[in-house]
Amino acid sequence: MPWNKDGGGGGNKGPWGQGPWGQGPGGPSGGNRGPTPPDLDELIRKGQDSLKNILPGGAGGRGTWVIFVLALLALVAFNSVYQVQADERGVVLRLGSYTRTVNPGLHFAIWPVETLETVQVESERQTSIGAVANEGLMLAGDQNLVDIRFTVLWKIKNPEEYLFNVSDQEKLVRVVAESAMREIVGRTPAEEVRTTGRLAAQDQVMGISQTTLDSYGAGILITGLKLEKADPPAEVLDAFEEVQRAEQDLARSINEADQYANQRRRLVEGEAAKLVEDAKGYKARVTLEAQGEAQRFLSVYEEYAKAQDVTRKRMFLETMEGILSKSNKVIIEGDGQGVVPYLPLPEIQKRQNSTTTPAQGASQ
Repeated sequence: MPWNKDGGGGGNKGPWGQGPWGQGPGGPSGGNRGPTPPDLDELIRKGQDSLKNILPGGAGGRGTWVIFVLALLALVAFNSVYQVQADERGVVLRLGSYTRTVNPGLHFAIWPVETLETVQVESERQTSIGAVANEGLMLAGDQNLVDIRFTVLWKIKNPEEYLFNVSDQEKLVRVVAESAMREIVGRTPAEEVRTTGRLAAQDQVMGISQTTLDSYGAGILITGLKLEKADPPAEVLDAFEEVQRAEQDLARSINEADQYANQRRRLVEGEAAKLVEDAKGYKARVTLEAQGEAQRFLSVYEEYAKAQDVTRKRMFLETMEGILSKSNKVIIEGDGQGVVPYLPLPEIQKRQNSTTTPAQGASQ
């Protein structure tokens, strides 16, 4: 060994002057050296002799090589067996080049010529974009800023492409999804992105991202996208909320006005329907009365045709009765020749009024 050879720093000393077991240059204090450590060369020689005795026939060199080969084969066999889990796929590389893809189970690949890389294809990964301050600020189609935060869910679709075509897969997903979101937001009004256009934006971003990743041969499948936030920037959020409240008040006022208008319209429509029904009733009544008058006239005419003189006289009397019964009159009997009659009309009128009033009270 180096400390047993001459010129190696002195007898039983290391290259820096210490003893072989870490003692100082001068040995133990007090001059007592103690027990001498065993010689390593002697131990190695004894081990070789024991090995020769164990091997059959005492064949030293050949037996050593047989053991070495057997140990090497055992090592190769141990490193050549691989277990691929149920949620994984195995990619076999031969001298660093792709050879095949294996399914879950126990597989054999000759080590070190072939190696196996396992990739989890069933687990779903997620990449969040916009969580850092000002990372999600995007310019909408109406030149307003929108603070976007969304999460992309993805998994491995093709293990070969995933391992060999892209070096940083998560960064690629982040860059592609952010670029697609900026494209969609850039051609959509900010209000639509915040309200009614969220689902449409999610679907469009997923489609654009998947198409771009397929063109790169990334071996990645986009399984979902969640648009978690689409708000104005924090600096103008208070003012935006004031505008939102004003718009809500306007919408509420419009709704109340529409409700009042509908109520008045229903009321007017009801009144109009009532007038129409009253008019129809009046029409029917007048029609029936006219028909009754016509029927009565026809009946009178038939009687008149049978006895004209009698009918004419009866009609005259009935007419005069109707006229004279409603007028004040004084009837004078005799011809009254040669004398100017005196008619106390005021007196007669008073008596007539006095007799009419009790009669009316009795009838009431």
